[in-house]
Amino acid sequence: MLSPAEARERCEALIDRARRAGADAGDAVYVGNSSESVSVRLGALEDVERSESESIGLRVFVGGASASIGSTDLGDGALDELASRAVAMARLAPSDRFAGLAPQDLLLRGAIPDLDLDDPAERSPAQLRRLAEEAEDAARAVPGVTNSEGGGASAGRGLFALATSHGFSGAYAASSHSLSASVVAGEGSTMQRDYAWRSTRHAADLLSPEAIGREAGERAVARLNPGRVKSAAMPVVFDPRVAGSLIGHLIGAMSGAAIARRASFLLDRDGQKLFDGAVTILDDPLRPRGLRSRPFDGEGLPTSARKLIDAGRLGGWLMDAAAARQLGGQPTGHASRGSSGAPHVTAGNVVLQPGSVSPAELIADIAEGVYVTELIGQGVNSVTGDYSRGASGLRIVNGELAGPIAEFTVAGNLIDMFAALTPANDLEIWRGIDSPTVRIDGMSVAGD
Repeated sequence: MLSPAEARERCEALIDRARRAGADAGDAVYVGNSSESVSVRLGALEDVERSESESIGLRVFVGGASASIGSTDLGDGALDELASRAVAMARLAPSDRFAGLAPQDLLLRGAIPDLDLDDPAERSPAQLRRLAEEAEDAARAVPGVTNSEGGGASAGRGLFALATSHGFSGAYAASSHSLSASVVAGEGSTMQRDYAWRSTRHAADLLSPEAIGREAGERAVARLNPGRVKSAAMPVVFDPRVAGSLIGHLIGAMSGAAIARRASFLLDRDGQKLFDGAVTILDDPLRPRGLRSRPFDGEGLPTSARKLIDAGRLGGWLMDAAAARQLGGQPTGHASRGSSGAPHVTAGNVVLQPGSVSPAELIADIAEGVYVTELIGQGVNSVTGDYSRGASGLRIVNGELAGPIAEFTVAGNLIDMFAALTPANDLEIWRGIDSPTVRIDGMSVAGD
C-alpha cells in the first residue's frame, strides 16, 4: 500500500494524463486497504486471513458529459491507458448538465485536520488469536451456553487519497481494530444464538475480550425458551443495538439524490417537524477517532458537524455537488467515493441525543408491549416510509421485561414512528450511528 504522499502523487499524475488526453476536468481517487483477521472456535484455531488491495479511479468531464473508470494496476502504462479510455468513454456519453466537480471556492484549503484515525500500533497474528480466544472463553463460561460459533479478532488499515483538476489534493489513513464472539445456548430445537462485537480506530479503545464474550453469552442465554406475542397495536421499545437502524433510514431519505429523483418519504418536508421537540440528531464527521470520521469528503470539500434534526425539525438535505445543482443548493460535504463510479452521500458519526429518563422509566407505564433486540429482513420502503420487519426480543408486561419472544413482526410508517419516538438516557457512542433505547407507541405487532 502506498504512503499518503505517494497516493496523492499518483492521483495528481493521473489527472495530468487525463488533461493531456483531452479531458476538460476530472478527479482521481486512490483506495488502499490491508487487514489481518484470526478466528477460533471451541478453543482451536479455525482461520487466519490477510488481505491487501489497492485501486485507483478516474472520473473525467468532456463537453458536458462524464465517464468513470477504475483499475488495480497503478503502473505508468496502465495509467496512460486509463486516462485515454476514460476520455474516449466520456466523448460517447450523453451530456449531463448537473455533472461536474464541486465548486472550486468551497474546496478545503490549508492543512487537512488530524482526527487521530491512524493507530501506529500493530497486532501480530498471535496477539489477535489470543484476543479471539479470550473473547470466546468468556462467552462459553456464561452458564447456559452450550456451543460456540467462534471468536474473532482483526486489525486493518485503509488509505484514501483524492486529487482534482481544479486544485484539491489530499489523503488520510485510518486504522481499525475489531473483536467479536458468537455463541449458542440451549440444546436441540431450543437452541438460541447471539453475539457481541466492538470496532475502534485505536486498539487501546477496544472493550476487553472478557466483556465482549460475556455480553455475547448473556444475550444468547436471555433468548432461551422464547414465547409468542399476540397481534395488536402496542408500544415497541428498540434496544440501542437496533435503534440506530431507524436513524439509518432517516439518513437515506435525506440524500439529495433521492430527493432529486422524488424517491424519498421525506419529499417536501424540509424544515418540517418530524420528531418531538426534545429530539436532536447530530452528525459529526470530525470526531477524533470516530468510526465514520473523515477530514474531507469525496469531492474535496471540508466536513463539519451539523444537526440533522434540530429540536425535532428536519435540518436540510445531504448533498453532493450533482444533487446540489439539481436542487438549487450548495453541496454539504457529504460526498463519498469508491475507486469507481460517481460520488454518493454518506453521513459521518451520527448520534441521536439521549433523553431524560432511564430505560426502566421509559417502559414503566407499558401494560403490554415488546422490547426488540434483533431485527430481521429489509422490509422498508424508502419512497413511502412503510416499515415492516421481523423481530425477536422480550415481552414487556406491567412495566417490566417479562421473558423472551420470537417470530413476530413490527410495522408502521416511518413518518408516524419518528413523530412518536421517545429516547432514553442510556446513550453509548461506539457504533458510528448511535442511539439510546427508544420507545415508539402505536406500532403494529403481528404474532399469533
